[in-house]
Amino acid sequence: MKKILNYSILGVIILFGIFYMFTKFSAAEKGDLAPDFETTLIDGTSFKLSNLQGKYVLLDFWGSWCAPCLKESPELVALYKKHNNQLTIVTVALEKNLKSWKKVADKYGYTWKNQIVNQNRFVLLSDIARKYGVSEIPAKFLISPEGKLMGTYTFKQIDDLLSKTYSN
Repeated sequence: MKKILNYSILGVIILFGIFYMFTKFSAAEKGDLAPDFETTLIDGTSFKLSNLQGKYVLLDFWGSWCAPCLKESPELVALYKKHNNQLTIVTVALEKNLKSWKKVADKYGYTWKNQIVNQNRFVLLSDIARKYGVSEIPAKFLISPEGKLMGTYTFKQIDDLLSKTYSN
């Protein structure tokens, strides 16, 4: 019995390692063009990330089941309210259930147009999340007006950057 348990634990560790390598090695890096994708927004309209060039874009991966995501939701909404003329927010809800995200989005006031819900039994295996190497959420990627990945930033760092950039 102990031997079976050891093999099971080893199997889980190996699977996690393969998943981690698969997401990290296939992801774009800072300075690269942001991986483009096409999908449908929650309102049914078509969306293509590359159509947003010209403004900063914050690509935010979250889930209604993710406690850290919920904790930072007020900061995301505050950033949107303060900088919606300089920053386009694109949220990607990684969900097992297509209905769960709406309660959270309504509760916190996610009012921006570019909301995507990506349903997958294994949420981190979302095609969009894999393009960005997302192995945990919340995950945020700042994209320059030229469409290049600037890296991952906190909401405070994004606020400081935008305040500095647009105060001149």
